[in-house]
Amino acid sequence: MTEVVALGEVMLRFDPGEGRISTARTFQVWEGGGEYNVARALRRCFGRRTAVVTALADNPVGRLVEDLVLQGGVDTSLIRWVPDDGAGRAARNGLNFVERGFGSRGALGVSDRAHTAASQLREGEVDWDAVFSPGVRWFHTGGVFAGLSDTTAGLAEEAMTAARRHGLTVSYDPNYRPSLWAGRGGPERARETDLRLARHADVIVGALGLAGRHPGVERLGAEEVPDALAAVAALLPGARVLATTLREVPSAGVNDWGSAAWSAKTGYLAGPSMPGLHVLDRIGSGDAFAAGLIHGLLAATSLEGALAYGTALGALTMTTPGDSATASPAEIEALIAGATAAVRR
Repeated sequence: MTEVVALGEVMLRFDPGEGRISTARTFQVWEGGGEYNVARALRRCFGRRTAVVTALADNPVGRLVEDLVLQGGVDTSLIRWVPDDGAGRAARNGLNFVERGFGSRGALGVSDRAHTAASQLREGEVDWDAVFSPGVRWFHTGGVFAGLSDTTAGLAEEAMTAARRHGLTVSYDPNYRPSLWAGRGGPERARETDLRLARHADVIVGALGLAGRHPGVERLGAEEVPDALAAVAALLPGARVLATTLREVPSAGVNDWGSAAWSAKTGYLAGPSMPGLHVLDRIGSGDAFAAGLIHGLLAATSLEGALAYGTALGALTMTTPGDSATASPAEIEALIAGATAAVRR
């Protein structure tokens, strides 16, 4: 029985390994997408039954994405299949080329996702009363899906409203992507959209994305985070939990990693701090943090415990290639308990 439903686009990720996109001759492929990654991590790392609402063009590329989703254990029955016209004129599948970066060269993402099947989803096309059947407890979506087109934010709002009507806990991750809003109102419109949607959410992941005048405008020091989260809480009086990752990037391969949260019950909470964390591939770590946090809240642990799950899973996700979290519950629990990277036999 499905417990968590996510709404978002699932793309095919092309990974040149240690090389550059512009000079690669081979790529490894993965599936990935901000909202989907959360559902996959909840299924693969914590055993929770999850499903994704999305759309794919019905061709071999779309079926490859479906096969990868199936390998991740996420229910594919809610995928909307759009007929393929042979050239992608009407609808296509999204592609995402990602360099991991190294040293002073940061990670780089180059998306090819205009006019995709998922970006054309709109209000009235999904029967949310059927999707949120008995047993579903949580709904998750975010700013990546909302920013895909002029119709997707409306669908996200429709879904969040229906989820609240059915008594689900709703989470939202602003997850700002400048490329999605270029030529469409920029960061100002992204912030307006995020605030409109976040008001329907119980839990905001990546809440610092709502601080400041608009996304990406400010770099906050550690001492400014408590006040910033309090300011976001004032903007969203209906939110029960605000959570965020904290990251400093001395180099692509070494990050200072941590987290923080706020709730009306606890006030500000500092999560675990992992300075000098060695990174293989940082893409997807924020989504893994969201999955760990959601798992902890579903398991009715304390907010401090939920932060620990999220921080640990995000850290472990940075040790493997691809968007997807692959850590086992034992590995997550061990890292929370302070385990080292010594060999295990």
